[in-house]
Amino acid sequence: MAGLRNNNFEGKYIMRIKAPDDLKEWGKINAGLIVTLFFISISLSLILHWSNVHAFSPSGCEMDCKKCHSISNPEVKGILQSMKIPQAEIVSIELSPVNGLWEVTVTDKGKKGLFYVDFSKKYILRGPIIEIQSGANKTSERLAKIPESKVDFSRIPLPNALVMGNSKASHKVAVFTDPECPYCGALHQELEKVIQEREDIAFYIILYPLKIHKDAYWKSQSIVCHKSLKMLEDAFLHKPVPKTDCDPREIDANIKLAESLGITGTPAIVLADGRVYSGSIPAKQLIELIQEKQ
Repeated sequence: MAGLRNNNFEGKYIMRIKAPDDLKEWGKINAGLIVTLFFISISLSLILHWSNVHAFSPSGCEMDCKKCHSISNPEVKGILQSMKIPQAEIVSIELSPVNGLWEVTVTDKGKKGLFYVDFSKKYILRGPIIEIQSGANKTSERLAKIPESKVDFSRIPLPNALVMGNSKASHKVAVFTDPECPYCGALHQELEKVIQEREDIAFYIILYPLKIHKDAYWKSQSIVCHKSLKMLEDAFLHKPVPKTDCDPREIDANIKLAESLGITGTPAIVLADGRVYSGSIPAKQLIELIQEKQ
């Protein structure tokens, strides 16, 4: 059998062959090794091909995670129980912007919230999810698209409202506002941008003074009495608003209406299909919400 020895030639090892029979034996071993390696390579190729078919084919889970993963309402209820908020109501369960996570939206005592559950259903992430390239907060973007609630839009007396835009516009949106609310002033500027861009959208302004703003009630009365958008805009700009002795019944009716609809703060935006959104929303996003079909 072939062996190894050191011949002290430049410190290298060389192979010593004993006899011609050793060549035959070595040839048999070499042939057997080649055959073995051939079958191993074929096996590995088949394994890799099978893995690629399942991992990267259009029918694989990467194209539709719902084919391989699921989470039910009862399971989410159990998670809410473990989070010590069993009273929270599930609004939606969707795939998150990040693979491997479910996005769960809930409401609790009139407030909406969002958290993430991994596919194993062992871990909860409370966000936010930030997109590295754009820096966008995907959690906040998603929350902004989720309505606070839904109401009966037909209950809102549009003929009594102040109108921003064309009253014949096909898209009608009600906005509950307070003349001393800074967020209402910010939203008002966004509404201006919307009607400049879109003639088919009109906003119906309902004066809803909050008790925390001491002069909001009489300012609302004066604005409604004069049917003046200009006076409302002056109020937002902290300009003087003339105090007028007007019938308070319309403002009182607005307050009762808002409370009966579950609207407790301003600004509140009510779309024609009844979706309610609170806070100041950028014009572009507001247009998207108005056009969105529910």
